Amino acid sequence: MTKIKLCGLTRESDIFYANVLAPEYVGFIFAQKSRRYIPPEKAEILRKKLNASITPVGVFVDEEPECIADLVDRNIIGIVQLHGNEDEVYIRHLRKLTQAKIIKAFQITSKADIIAANASTADYVLLDSGGGSGELFDHALIKGIARPYFLAGGLTPQNVRAAVEKFHPFAVDASSSLETDGFKDKTKMTAFVRAVRERMD
Repeated sequence: MTKIKLCGLTRESDIFYANVLAPEYVGFIFAQKSRRYIPPEKAEILRKKLNASITPVGVFVDEEPECIADLVDRNIIGIVQLHGNEDEVYIRHLRKLTQAKIIKAFQITSKADIIAANASTADYVLLDSGGGSGELFDHALIKGIARPYFLAGGLTPQNVRAAVEKFHPFAVDASSSLETDGFKDKTKMTAFVRAVRERMD
């Protein structure tokens, strides 16, 4: 059964929608260059309103490992997602600081990117078009992946069901396609979740 991650939540209303829809994961973005960035203090408030059955994922870009471990220790996040240039040395160092599972994102443009994803020591990899572009990458490359992965990049309520049926990813991840005027839209979030789960039913 494919799991669901709704990413880039920034408001209490987003948390309310998520609690009703019950995805397995939600994402808080701690990369300051992102328009969906939220400071740890705000994430902590949102985390306290999130149902215990939903795991909060912290999304980082080349952040200091100690800062990430602190957010895990404070129970603001339960899983770490790395979206920058973090290498294997970085991941090994982070594992010394926290036992939280790690997702490493890869921008997929060629077979070489799939090979790198397969070789990563992260617990999961996330296959993306990169940079929060909201665009699809060449899904023909997915056939080379040999491990559980999060599928992201350009997934919408209209195309996610087909992607799940064809590729059977561990999880699907969406953010920009769930928004209207830059904010999460309850109708779009609901449609996305239903598209995945109706397929599973």
